[in-house]
This record gives sequence, C-alpha cells and structure tokens, in this order.
Amino acid sequence: MKISYNWLKDYLDFDVEPHKLSIILTGLGLEVEATEEWESVKGGLKGVVIGKVLTCKKHPEADKLTVTTVDIGNQDPVQIICGAPNVAPGQKVPVATVGTTIFKGEESLEIKKTKIRGQVSEGMICAEDELGLGTQHTGIMVLDESAVPGTKASEYFRIVRDYVYEIGLTPNRIDSGSHFGVARDLSAYLNINEGASKKPVRPSVEDFKPDNNDNPYEVIIENPVDCPRYTGITISGVKIGESPEWLKNKLRAIGQNPINNVVDITNYVQHEIGQPLHAFDADKIDGKKVIIKNLPDRSKFITLDEKERILSSKDLMICNIKEGMCIAGVFGGIRSGVTGTTRNVFLESAYFNPVAIRKTARRHGLNTDASFRFERGADPEITAWALKRAIMLIKEIAGGKISSEVRDIYPKKINRTLINVSFRNIDRLIGKQIDRELVKRILGHLDIVILNDEGDKLALEIPLYRVDVRREADVVEEILRIYGYNNVEINDHVNSTLFFPDKPDREKLRNIIADMLSANGFAEIMCNSLNPAAFYDNDDFDRSQLVILANPLSSDLNAMRQSLLYGGLSSIIWNINRQNSDLRLYEFGYCYFYRKSDREFPVVADYTEKNVLGLFLTGSSGRQSWNYKSIPADFFNIKSTVEMVLVRLGIDTENLTTGESQKKYFAESITYSSNNKLLAEAGKISKEYLLKFDIGQDVYYAHIDWDFLLKLIKNHSVEYREIPKYPQVRRDLALLLERDVKFAQVREIAFKTERNLLKDVGLFDVYESDELGKNKKSYAVYFILRDDLKTLTDKSIDKIMNNLAGAFERELGAKIR
Repeated sequence: MKISYNWLKDYLDFDVEPHKLSIILTGLGLEVEATEEWESVKGGLKGVVIGKVLTCKKHPEADKLTVTTVDIGNQDPVQIICGAPNVAPGQKVPVATVGTTIFKGEESLEIKKTKIRGQVSEGMICAEDELGLGTQHTGIMVLDESAVPGTKASEYFRIVRDYVYEIGLTPNRIDSGSHFGVARDLSAYLNINEGASKKPVRPSVEDFKPDNNDNPYEVIIENPVDCPRYTGITISGVKIGESPEWLKNKLRAIGQNPINNVVDITNYVQHEIGQPLHAFDADKIDGKKVIIKNLPDRSKFITLDEKERILSSKDLMICNIKEGMCIAGVFGGIRSGVTGTTRNVFLESAYFNPVAIRKTARRHGLNTDASFRFERGADPEITAWALKRAIMLIKEIAGGKISSEVRDIYPKKINRTLINVSFRNIDRLIGKQIDRELVKRILGHLDIVILNDEGDKLALEIPLYRVDVRREADVVEEILRIYGYNNVEINDHVNSTLFFPDKPDREKLRNIIADMLSANGFAEIMCNSLNPAAFYDNDDFDRSQLVILANPLSSDLNAMRQSLLYGGLSSIIWNINRQNSDLRLYEFGYCYFYRKSDREFPVVADYTEKNVLGLFLTGSSGRQSWNYKSIPADFFNIKSTVEMVLVRLGIDTENLTTGESQKKYFAESITYSSNNKLLAEAGKISKEYLLKFDIGQDVYYAHIDWDFLLKLIKNHSVEYREIPKYPQVRRDLALLLERDVKFAQVREIAFKTERNLLKDVGLFDVYESDELGKNKKSYAVYFILRDDLKTLTDKSIDKIMNNLAGAFERELGAKIR
C-alpha cells in the first residue's frame, strides 16, 4: 500500500521530515518497506528556466535552423540554436540550460554546450513533450507574456514534489488502509510522544444537500448476511471528462492511473478514508432497482476486463431487475460501468461480509483495491459519509445535480465490541507501569471510548473500524504501539531456566542428518504444505484421510499434503526448466492426515501430523571434468543414501525387513520395515508420475518416517568394543542360482547356518548369461569368519564353508561353481 506525504498533510498538520516519518510509521506497526521521491513531471524540470527570445536569425549553414539569443535571467544572454519553425523574438519560452537532463518517456537527454554547423549552442528551447508537460511537438512551447525570465520552470508550472511510502500493511491493520487511517495513528503518536495537540480532521460533509428527488432508485437487499448495509444515491447531468490536475497528481503519486473524473473520485475517496465505492451508469440499471442477491450457480457474467466469468451461487452480486451488474465488493461489470457517454450516475457505498468477499475473490482469482479492503473488514459506520463526500466532489468537478436522497438500507445495526481491561494486566503484559492518565489519553486518541472507569478496571467500547481489537491483550497492544516499544526499558534482571531436552534430541539429530546430506552434495528444500486435492485421487493415498481446507486460497492449494513427493517433483521440474538438471535434494517436513470419528464435527484429536524426511535424486552425480566422469543417478544411489541415514543414527539395516513397495509411484523399489511397520521406502519414480510434471529424466525418491526412526533409536546407547585380537578370514563362493533368488535370502540362510563365527556376508559380483542356463544367474559371495577367542584353523574354516554350501544347495537349489 502506498501513502503520500503531502496527502497526509491534508488531514493532519505536522512538520515531521519525511525520513523521520518513515521511522515513526514503522514503530506504529505500519512497516515502511520503501520510500521514494515523486514528482508530477519526471525530473522535476530541474535546470529548466523561463527565457525571453531577444533575437532570431537564420543559421548561415542550415536553412531549417535558427540562431537565437535568449535572456534566461543571467547578466549576459545565451546563444541557442533552435530548429522549431515557430520561434520568434519577444517570446517567453522554457529553456533547458547546460547540464540539465530532460526526459521524454523513458528516454533522457543531457544538455551540453555544443557546436551545430559551426555555431555555438548553450542550451535548448523546449517543446512541451520534451519536458513531459504534454504530447505536442509541432514547435516550441510559447508561454504567457507575464512569465519572468530566470524563473524556475518548476515554480512556473507548479511542479508537485512528494514523498511516497510503500507500507507492508499486515492483514489485521486495515484500519490504516487509507491516508486518514494513517493520519489518525500518526496523530496519536505525535500527541503522546512529541507534545503535539492536533487531531486529524476529516473533510466535512455538512453542506451535503440533494438538489431534487427526480431520479430515485429503489435498493433491495435479499442477502443481508453478506450485505449488512448498503447506501446509494444518484446524480444527474454529469459531464464525464478528465480530472483536474490536483486529483490526477494525488492518484499518480500512489501509483493509480487516472481514468475519468467520476471514477477518479471514487478511487480518491477509497484511498482517502478506506471505503471502496462503485459508480454505475444509472441509465443502464433496468427497472430503476438495485438488488443485492446471489445468482444461480454457473451464471455467466462479463467483468470490466472483458472476461466472461462463471459465477458460483455463493457469489454476492449487485443486480438490476434483469441481470447482474457487479460482483459485489470485488469487480464491476462491463455493461453498467461509467463511460464517456454517461450522464446520470448511481453511486454505491456498502459494507459487505469480509468472508464472503474473500471467498468470491479467491474463486475468481481477483485481487482488487476494493476486495483488498472489504475482505479485511471495512467500517460500516462510514458508508454514508463516504457516499456524501464522493457525491459532493462529483458535483463540484463533473457538474450535475444530486437527484435523490441517500438510500441507506441497514436492517440490523452492527454493534461495537465491548472489552474490559485492567491496569494490572496492562502493566503485566507491557512489563512496565504506565501512568494511568497517559493510558486513558492514548485510548482517547485511538477513538476507544471509556464507558466506565472503576478503580483498576476500564470498560471500553471499540470503534468498528478496529476489526483486530477483540480482547484485552489487543487493547494492551494498541496502548504499547502508541506509547512506543522503544520506551520500554530493558530490565537488568536476567532469568534463566534449566532445560533437559527429551531423548533423543530431535533438533540435534535433524541437524546431524542435514549436515551429512549437505556434505554429500544434497541441497535442502522447503515446499508448500498445501497441495491440490486432485493429487491424491489415486490408489497410492487414502483420500478419506485427506485434510481439506475449509477456505482455500485457490483450488490448487486446497488440501494438506500426505506426502513430500509432489513438492519435490515440483522443485525438480522448476530447476530443470532453468537448465539445472543434476539435482540432489532433501526435505524435512510434516505430512497431515484426518481420521474420521463418530463426532458430528471434527476436533483437533481427529488430525495427525507425521514428520518425514524426503530424498530426491535426478541427473548425474557431478559436473563432468577431465579427471572425473559423471555417472547418472540410479536405484543404488538412493538406496545407499537411505542406508547411510539409517546407519548414521545407529540402525543396523541388516536387522530390518526388506521388501518391495506396492505404491504405483515407484517403478522399482525397496522398503525397510521394523516390527511389520514401514520405516523407509526408496525407488525409481514411475513414468506415469513423471509425466504429470513433464519431467523427461529419471527421478529417484526416498521416504523415511522420521518420527518412527527416532522412536526406534530412543533407547540406543553407544558401546565401546575393543579391536579383535585374532585375525579374520575371508572365503568366497560362486553360486549358480535361479534368477528370482535374492541376495537377502542367501544372507539369511548363511547367518542361520553359522551363528557364531560368521561376521559378515557380501555380494561382490553378479553374472548373467545364456551359457549358465535358462533363468540362471551367478552370485559371487564373500564370507568373513572370525573367532574372538582363538585363531581359526583350515579344518574349522572348511567345515563351516561345507555347511554353508550344503545349506545353499538344499534350500535354494544352488550349485557351487
């Protein structure tokens, strides 16, 4: 939101310099994100002065150029070469002196002393388009005879200079979503902290009076829940045209483009007081009735941007007796808007239900100045004032006669919030005792009415424009905001608390794994926890456990994620599209689940969240170099990464049960389970899922149940074991096996056969060939043997190896090669 320094001064007389004002506003909770100096003409006509042409003569070397001498207020006239056909002695003209930079659109030109065809030129006599004062370029700009040579052009043309603040307005502070709202806060601060004694003055509408009642329009509210208050009035005989310069400059300063006088006035009042308005062409309101209602579902409506929109039955509309004219509080319609031919105007000022407006705006992907204010909460008490203010400005600027009384429909008055506060709690929450009378003064400057003052307690009435003040703590925050956070001293007393974290320390372990993965070339990502619900319309996820948002920002963000998979794939395609296709990514994040109960309405206990670690691999392992050959990521890379994480946290992967995932998002996979509960799964993402994201390269994904993993290692302890005194022995076997036999089976049989001396079993070669036989393969397996009490003999080693070979032959049908 942009706020103009000059515009603020229209309501509050203050002399705070612009930079200091930005500091004050930030301290008030209106964070100034940027400040810029604005001028009504780019460059501010710096270096341009009024000159008087003294002499003119033809250039001796160019027929179309004129050599002039010009009085610019200095002791000696200057010679300027001019190409304009209308230059003549005695004229008063704008002159850009040497060193001046002039702007024409986005182009700039620095004026230098130069020679043109042998004649010296010390400046430039300007046309209006060269100064940014218009579009004419047929000749130089000739000024009124009263212009005085040497006068600064910025003074002559009354160039407006201003400072504009970009304020990061938080959603709860819509009370300051206007210039008067900011002036109100600023006044409270200056009165309390700098001894000022001035209050912001709202423009008076006491002179408002209808000229006649010749053109009344009936207002009917059919949905008072979404439209608690609606006011309207007509003005007839207006003349649509350009706005006066002061109005255009006000709007331009805050980034608004002037459109026409009537529309500009509605925008001006909106940014002045914070109340959105809408102007209709009254002659296009069929039946002379304005009806606020909901149209049938799937109704079609064309908005001002000429787009046809499909309405929901929940969208509140402003209608005539035949059709919709405007999406209430969001966007106007193309058929009923004010145009150059409009002569009669119906002006609307209303208060709409914030929730209804926000839902409608999100449904249609619209974010307008009006919806920005309505969905955060407008002030229902100023609708009539804003209407009168705007209609009086329209009459002043566009002419016409006010041709109806104010039609104000307010069936059920909205009551102000009542809050009880105690000085004891004010002191406790602020951490400092503030003088009681000062507290009351602050409340007064914030328009908070003290209904009752009894001892330690105050009964307060909160103005309706303060939609964020609903409880005692909110009132205390308001007091502190105006008093000044920096005025609360830091106490020398320091409290400390002994803290014994639960074991295992979740944060410490997370950092250990994050550091390890980062050291191995992984980059951490943090993805949105909201996904489209459509992602989970498949057999890989339980749709009944999906957490659906009641009020989603959009249809693409309407469900809480059940997996980190989709966020990772989105990150991968985002990087691939930016020529970064070699990726190693990891994410710690929560997944969310809903378990339906017998309760009529869900409660917190029906929802669970699981902490998960997701790993992603795609592309090559590293950058190709003369001494390094990059290798494409494969299944075994993701498998080894998962095992690296598990082993680092003390999990013996050999004690886990492995298998294959039944999830369709895997083309090939491996799972790790403990006590029949899934701990981790890893594999290659199927082509079907990759196509959903337009990913054309292989992606490998792993999912680790972080909560379950920490539960498994909760009682783990580090034990010391001395280095073995006796040597280990390695023996190898080449086994001819059926192709469907897995190494895990070989390993299991080996440890079952020899429980005491066998320390490790590993696979170091796999060979497949038709020469071995149909559906056959050869495993080369090593066995590590060691006796911790003595040195093994050949006899005992041979006996163990014979037992192992026999077991493989009996249980797997293996042949020893």
